[in-house]
Amino acid sequence: MKIFAVGCNYAEHNKELGHTLLDIEEPVIFTKADSALLTGGKPFFVPAFTQRCDYETEVVVRICRLGRSIAQRWAHRYYDQVTVGIDFTARDLQQRLRSQGLPWELSKGFDGSAVVGEMVPLSSLPDIQDLHFHLDVNGQTVQSGHTADMLHKVDELVSYISRFFTLKMGDLIYTGTPVGVGPVKEGDHLEGYLEGRKLLDFNVR
Repeated sequence: MKIFAVGCNYAEHNKELGHTLLDIEEPVIFTKADSALLTGGKPFFVPAFTQRCDYETEVVVRICRLGRSIAQRWAHRYYDQVTVGIDFTARDLQQRLRSQGLPWELSKGFDGSAVVGEMVPLSSLPDIQDLHFHLDVNGQTVQSGHTADMLHKVDELVSYISRFFTLKMGDLIYTGTPVGVGPVKEGDHLEGYLEGRKLLDFNVR
């Protein structure tokens, strides 16, 4: 299985990180190694190579059939489940790599950096572009988003990614994070919600 993620897909988050290019013509896509996947409520261990590891809460969709060069109008047929996930980012490492003009996969794709919650059928939820989600850390809401605010919608993302990669059953797409990212520390308790339903619950070690 493959893990795809989308950067800069919410305008307010882009401002939060100091990006001024808000009208991005094409999606910003990066990948994570399969060893990045963290499921089942297992704890997340902050890596020793970073002094600041940020949570980025995202809606995650699961690919349900084989597809290549998928037309956008048919993209909705290629995913069937959705959840809340965390794209953990070693922010200090990312900033250093970017400042040197280097790729920043090391800051995004490390082991355990792709936390994924319980999958639920799309059929049990409103339209994919009308979903509310939020993250609580130690009982306090720190991030909330609405999929209507995506710069690039889910069907566009599926179609775009399939131009370059064959999508297979079980592949995951992290669709971008809204404003409110921040660091985690040992002992934090994270809970992710989609349409008021808790789908993600784990601790930081």
